[in-house]
Amino acid sequence: MRTVQRITTRNARFQQWQALLTNRSKRRRAGEFLVQGVRPITLAVEHGWPVRALLHPYGSRLSDWARDLLASDHIGGERVALAPELLAELSERDEPGAELIAVVAMPEDGLSRIPVGDTFLGVLFDRPTSPGNIGSLLRSADAFGADGLIVTGHAADLYDPKSVRASTGSLFALPAVRVPSPNEVLDWLPPHVTVLATDEDGETPLYDADLTGPVLLLIGNETTGLSTTWRTHSHHTLRIPIQGAATSLNAANAATALLYETARQRR
Repeated sequence: MRTVQRITTRNARFQQWQALLTNRSKRRRAGEFLVQGVRPITLAVEHGWPVRALLHPYGSRLSDWARDLLASDHIGGERVALAPELLAELSERDEPGAELIAVVAMPEDGLSRIPVGDTFLGVLFDRPTSPGNIGSLLRSADAFGADGLIVTGHAADLYDPKSVRASTGSLFALPAVRVPSPNEVLDWLPPHVTVLATDEDGETPLYDADLTGPVLLLIGNETTGLSTTWRTHSHHTLRIPIQGAATSLNAANAATALLYETARQRR
């Protein structure tokens, strides 16, 4: 029988978890982040991400799903019963109602986590400022068969709660790596991979590009686009033909269009 710790006050332990919601530096130092929701927690467990703690409301009736997770011998970490109002603070809700929150360990940011084969499909997001866009792009990359996501440069945090929520669990199914410098990616990337940049003034319309071979798709910053380094090292620049009053697409939406066309060609 697992020992369950009970926390009813905003003690130091609770404050550590609360800091994981808002403080990127403390997330990085702790090497952990908070995960909420049935699907994200389930996928984190299914894909073997280390769980350091499972938090649930003290004195509340739990679903079969939550009780099974708390009782599982295959899931490590502590079991902590929080006062419902404290759990609600961690779930960022106005009213108590969160059933389970997982404290999950971050993996290493190694490019070796991303497999590169003959049918490689990778996505690189250069200096994104919106964590929600990172999560949305992760979801699309997972849906359309990408092998991994790389986030480069000074960027929003991959493990920000907004990114984790927007990915709806795809963060745990698809390798995603933070890399400070483009040079590290270029040194890692095999020569048989074609690097394709995206720009509203790109030379080649998306539907005329050959996306059937191994490719790395580059998505630029939401405001300034791709950095000079990535523009210099791309083999071709693609554009997504659009019409109407819009002059451009949201970065995550543009990536979704690229990924869909890649998947369509490969079928």
